[in-house]
Amino acid sequence: MLNERNNKFNNGSFAQFHKLEGIPMVKYYLSGNEAIAEGAIRAGCRYYAGYPITPSSEIMERISVRFNEIGGVFIQMEDEIASICSVIGASWAGAKAMTATSGPGFTLMQEGIGYAAMTETPIVVVDVQRAGPGMGQATRVGDGDIMQAKWGSSGDYQVIAICPWSVQEAYEQTINVFNLAEKYRVPVLLLTEEAIGHLRERIDVVKDIEIFNRRKKAGAAPFGTEERDGVPPMPTFGEGEKLLVTASTHDSYGFRKTDDPLVHDRLVSRLNEKIINNREKIIDCEKYYLEDARVVVISYGFTARSSLFAVEALRTEGRKIGMLRLKTLWPFPDSLGRDIGARAKVLFVPEMNRGQIAGEVRKYVSCQVVSFTQTNGEVIYPDTIIEQLRRHL
Repeated sequence: MLNERNNKFNNGSFAQFHKLEGIPMVKYYLSGNEAIAEGAIRAGCRYYAGYPITPSSEIMERISVRFNEIGGVFIQMEDEIASICSVIGASWAGAKAMTATSGPGFTLMQEGIGYAAMTETPIVVVDVQRAGPGMGQATRVGDGDIMQAKWGSSGDYQVIAICPWSVQEAYEQTINVFNLAEKYRVPVLLLTEEAIGHLRERIDVVKDIEIFNRRKKAGAAPFGTEERDGVPPMPTFGEGEKLLVTASTHDSYGFRKTDDPLVHDRLVSRLNEKIINNREKIIDCEKYYLEDARVVVISYGFTARSSLFAVEALRTEGRKIGMLRLKTLWPFPDSLGRDIGARAKVLFVPEMNRGQIAGEVRKYVSCQVVSFTQTNGEVIYPDTIIEQLRRHL
């Protein structure tokens, strides 16, 4: 049955699915990277510029084929700097645009991410993380780019970063990150990992989904607003608007004001507050067994799968243990962390890095925070987490 489904898929049934009306829910068997490509298409992405890099290359490979079927524009660029700059330009030309990369390529994209934040350009960047630093292990798993996602570019700015834990979520959250990018006019990052990118699972694809398209208002200031959400409408080149797009300090119509402290303060404040003030609408987490938990595991991405298995195994022994799964990493769910930290005795944070989210958790809680780190290019197995948790139960 699976082979039959896959043969139908390879013959273009997925493309037909996106065109048909009234079709019921359909199941497919995809890798995480393939699901990201399909989620982007479903969200309305019609421009992709990228450079191949393991373990994200399957996203580009699939999109290069699928865009031929749906009329999208695919360009393989000479490097990651050109890729993100091309995506920014495509967004201002009116396209929903995306690129995908991994570790070293993500580093090269940081200036472009800062440019997109300053110019309020909605783009999606997928980072399929691998073991670093530097070139690291190209085919092995890691979660070392979490802090770089937030602080990689210069100055004070905000991004949104989402971290799926399954192939199903890779599909669904790719749609979500496009919606968030368009809604808040901000670069949005999908932080996945080699383990998710190359994992194959069945996924459900439904017909009815919410798609957010950017707001437009003729003659309105493209870089300033009195609206409470802080997000101005976004025009497109070629629509008759007078557009100046610069990453230098600018007023609400894009004119450079590089020596005006008031303009700079107003601009930087709004760029940050439009995300911070809406964080309760953006942040998404899942809670497991927190009602009586004295020890709480805080986990995300692929490691959360092992963590939940470990938590449920220990609860069968009568242990008072729970879990918080972070689906949104940035903005960080600080208020939720404070609430859980006020009731729990120990917060246990397992990560495939040297404790990047554990350090963030410590900012907001007064209870004991135990960081378990693993950076050997392997996923963290449930037995490892169970062994570590027994020391604190």
